[in-house]
Amino acid sequence: MDWVVSLFTEQSVANSILILALVVASGLALGSIKFKGISLSVGGVLFAGLAFGHFGFCLNPDLLDFLRELGLILFVYSIGLQVGPGFVSSLRKQGLKLNLFAIAVVVLGSATALVISYIAKIDNPATIGMLSGAVTNTPSLGAAQQALATLGRSREAIQTVGMAYAVSYPFGIVGIILTLVLIKRVFKVDIAKEAAEFETLRHGPTEALNGIDILITNENLHGKAVKDVLAITTSKVVLSRLSRDGKQVVPTANTILQVGDIVHAVAKKEALDAFQTLVGQRSDVSITASPSEIVIASVVVTKPEHVGKTLVELALPANHGVVITRVTRSGIEFAPTRNMRMQLGDRLVIVGSQEGIKTASEALGNEVGQLDRPHTLSVFLGVSLGVLVASIPFTVPGLPAPVRLGFAAGPLLVAIVLGRIGRIGPFVTYLPNAAKKLLAELGISMFLGCVGLKSGERFVQLLTSGDGLKWMALAMLITLLPILIVGFTARIWKKMNYVSLCGLLAGSMTDPPALAYATQMIGNDSPSISYATVYPTTMILRVLFAQIVVLFLA
Repeated sequence: MDWVVSLFTEQSVANSILILALVVASGLALGSIKFKGISLSVGGVLFAGLAFGHFGFCLNPDLLDFLRELGLILFVYSIGLQVGPGFVSSLRKQGLKLNLFAIAVVVLGSATALVISYIAKIDNPATIGMLSGAVTNTPSLGAAQQALATLGRSREAIQTVGMAYAVSYPFGIVGIILTLVLIKRVFKVDIAKEAAEFETLRHGPTEALNGIDILITNENLHGKAVKDVLAITTSKVVLSRLSRDGKQVVPTANTILQVGDIVHAVAKKEALDAFQTLVGQRSDVSITASPSEIVIASVVVTKPEHVGKTLVELALPANHGVVITRVTRSGIEFAPTRNMRMQLGDRLVIVGSQEGIKTASEALGNEVGQLDRPHTLSVFLGVSLGVLVASIPFTVPGLPAPVRLGFAAGPLLVAIVLGRIGRIGPFVTYLPNAAKKLLAELGISMFLGCVGLKSGERFVQLLTSGDGLKWMALAMLITLLPILIVGFTARIWKKMNYVSLCGLLAGSMTDPPALAYATQMIGNDSPSISYATVYPTTMILRVLFAQIVVLFLA
């Protein structure tokens, strides 16, 4: 059995894989245990890592850092791909409000650290380490240590920053999770209701599209083309059939309308009512129930070359004689618009002749099995671009060192862009939902496991000797006060949706584990939208404020 002992005690590739796998497995098992309806979820991996690290199970430091950063990159990249398509619209609707609250969290956290330093007589390096750990922001730690070195502080002072960071970081992760749970309990949040309200806020009311037959009686529209009539109304209406003298056709943009024509219009109820008022009256004849050669079909976009194309560029009416009446994306049904851009997996309801439907289906792909194929090449290209962006130095006047976005923000921003445009040159960035969830779960589990292992090596020692316990207790205040103040203010004053609030608080603390906890609690990736909205601003401010605090305390 010597080989078993050596496997657990001697550092090797097998040893590292085994320890990390056991940490993640035991942590996820711990996180699945519920007490009074509350569980640690993925946060259990952190505590498992702390326990393993405390009892001497460790990885090679370089390998541990590599696995930790790789896990973080995989997590934020998958989140970016998920939120990319809806990010811009969310930014327009709530971007300013969310970022102002996030800035408030950053400012309050820095102010709390300064006040604690003054009242509790904490030395400057420890204060800076507590601040970086309490807000779970490693780039700010590096920036602060570099600023201290530039100011000529001793090596011991710089090491003190790291020690204070190490005892503060674990509760920084747990503190935000506890805050999310507390707000949920205090306000008696109904998760299902809040999630439904968030989707309404994000996409608008999810009213189903309807179809009605309208008899054209407006003399002013006689002889006008369909495109001219639709241009008169701002409502999103699609005409899928036209009946004239008992014969049905699929109208195109240039089809000329006549009084007495019956058209089948598809839209939301309010839009249909407005369109009916404009053109005529409800027809007693149901043209969809009348015999004709026109058929309806549901087709899935699976050909990569169509990703990013607008419906105008697809030119289905001109090329195949079919009309798109509905577009379903991620379970949400939309009325098609000229400038809507296609994504892999979009399901189109098209109306036309049997031959037109066939050729349109072939053109779009309609091979659902293709959607299960991950585009792995684009993942590695995207990660490479993310690392490049993360490493770009930005010079800020007055600061002793350039600012970098880091591995948490760089890949996130790149993935948001790629998720929105859908491709890197000829390469499609589409990933099946299951693949994105696997990347996210794998990444955050690796990250938390490595954080726990690294902190666990000296966590108990730091707590039981010197000022470690005092640092951790004070760091709890730096973690909790800002997010409690902002969280309760946003909920009471602005009536902020709980899903948005979860993403806001996790993003304002640059805390991927808290985001992972929120997405598991909500049951989908909706919190990622507000998280991604505030994360870039917060990351930059965290790095800036860490150095400002150094200069202020110098």
